[in-house]
Amino acid sequence: MRSIRHYLLRTLAISMVVAGGVAVTAAYLITDHELEEILDTQLSLHSRIVAGQLDPNATMDDYARLASRMGLPDHPAQLYRHGNAVPVNSAESGPKLYHEEELKLVLGFWNADGSPRLLGGKWSESGPFPAPFEEGFRWERYDGHRWRVFSMFDIASDTWIRMGLRGSFHDKVVERITWNNLLPMLFLLPLLLWLMSRIIRRGIAPIQALSSQVQGRSAHDLRKIDNPVPQELNGLRQSLNDFIARLKETLERERRFTADAAHELRTPLAALRIHLDNAQAGGEQSLQKAYVGVERLQRVVEQLLILARLDQVTTTSPATIDLYPIIAELVAELWPLAEARDQHLRLTGLTRLEVRADEVEVGILFRNLLDNALRYTPEGGQVEVELVLWEGLPQLTVRDTGPGLPEALLDKVTERFRRASGQGTTGSGLGLSIVSELAQRQNARLTLNNRAPHGLVASVTWGQKQQQDC
Repeated sequence: MRSIRHYLLRTLAISMVVAGGVAVTAAYLITDHELEEILDTQLSLHSRIVAGQLDPNATMDDYARLASRMGLPDHPAQLYRHGNAVPVNSAESGPKLYHEEELKLVLGFWNADGSPRLLGGKWSESGPFPAPFEEGFRWERYDGHRWRVFSMFDIASDTWIRMGLRGSFHDKVVERITWNNLLPMLFLLPLLLWLMSRIIRRGIAPIQALSSQVQGRSAHDLRKIDNPVPQELNGLRQSLNDFIARLKETLERERRFTADAAHELRTPLAALRIHLDNAQAGGEQSLQKAYVGVERLQRVVEQLLILARLDQVTTTSPATIDLYPIIAELVAELWPLAEARDQHLRLTGLTRLEVRADEVEVGILFRNLLDNALRYTPEGGQVEVELVLWEGLPQLTVRDTGPGLPEALLDKVTERFRRASGQGTTGSGLGLSIVSELAQRQNARLTLNNRAPHGLVASVTWGQKQQQDC
């Protein structure tokens, strides 16, 4: 991943150069257009002034005196008679050049038929300048140069007047204005780049500080990040704190799970070893006890594996399923266990009940509920499974005639490895914990209540908020 600072600096620098180029180009085009209009105005105004000074009865001598004044050093004006050039007497003091740019501005007069009458110096060096044929502004080429000219016809003197400005003068002025705009930008660009680098460095400093706070922590430091950050980083800090909280909760759950599992496995393993030692010494009853211990150990391991899988899978894909065939199949599967203990197991209620849930997780949930009821119901007892609509919500209820639970334990029995004492039945204390967690994942509610005169009623209602009522 590229550096944010380098990316911003490079991108802003390129953007500044491109923006500067666009600005200079726009300035050049705008200046070119505006200057052309200004110079056209000057050409038009001066031509009208000259037209106003013309004498309709002017003679050749008058034009000869005018030619002597229009001439420039090394560039004399040219007077024409009947289309032929005639000599012009220079003024006594000679022509005077006040400014070198005068060489780029020229005035000329033509007869009504287009024949030249008087041409300024720069228009007489390579033959007569093209005669005007219409009034207005236009670009003309003469002697290898472009000329911006304005032409008008003076009716009083029956004369075409044309005033021209060399295009190089126009271009030079535009270039000077453009360079005057560009040069300050070129001189300021290094300073602006340095300022941008400093601003960017200071702007991303809080990100680096936040990164240093996280990097500098040990693996066991899961405190929240409470250092002040800019407003734009509040979301990132909150996300990091939420992640740290979830990580802390997960690690704590794993630590507690590992400790509880080690404790639960240590006891049956120690008892199993004692029973096997006794069986090896000739105790026949110890072998049967060892078999019971293996069964309990197997059940604990299976339920630990289920919990581990539930902890790893954080999302499910709920779909609309019918509870009845799933429950009926599991009831039939556990029927032999109930029959072996002379227990009465029956399925009542609706024969179709749809819920939004995951089919596999529903199967695990019900198996643990039913298995728990069968294990704690004495021989000859009853276990009833019922599918109903309770207040318009689908509900699965399992009732047994076991010993029930102490009232003080009803709100704690769903904790992992939590069991009621003195019930005379082996267990891991994980069955109802698995049911409770699966109910929460299915957006359902687990309800536990004792029944009279004895027994337990466990209900799972879908469509409720994720909570447990007892």
